Amino acid sequence: MQQDRARVDMSFWAILPVSLPALTITGIWVVYAMALYNQHVCPVDNWLYNQSCEEELHLQSGPTLCCTLENVPLISKCGTLPPESCFFSLICSTGSFIVMVIVLLRYAHVIEKHQNCVLNTAALSTGWICAAGLIMVGNFQRLVYQLPGKHV
Repeated sequence: MQQDRARVDMSFWAILPVSLPALTITGIWVVYAMALYNQHVCPVDNWLYNQSCEEELHLQSGPTLCCTLENVPLISKCGTLPPESCFFSLICSTGSFIVMVIVLLRYAHVIEKHQNCVLNTAALSTGWICAAGLIMVGNFQRLVYQLPGKHV
């Protein structure tokens, strides 16, 4: 009975590595859909971009959006302006937390099955550095936080 309960508890932790890409990929598409709905970016299938907005191309859709190279739907561009920037920050923070938990569980699993080694510790620190970088990317957008005296 005790062994069956431990097996059920461990199966819950097996969902984490699968939930990370499912959450982040779905979240990125939701951020893109929000940016597209608010006309902050052009659609992915629009391959015609104007050099300027003085003349419109006949194949472009959207009454007010002029598709220039400033409106290319990059991930960083989709998550820059509110309200999609708030959801982008939430997705990045949640994904970063899941990365930290997965890396910590993997570290503990390797220690339990084998002895501790330098490579395992290096993998733990590298994973946590990547998670910290994801938090910084998601929460410090370029247009919102600029250093004083620096013009980008």
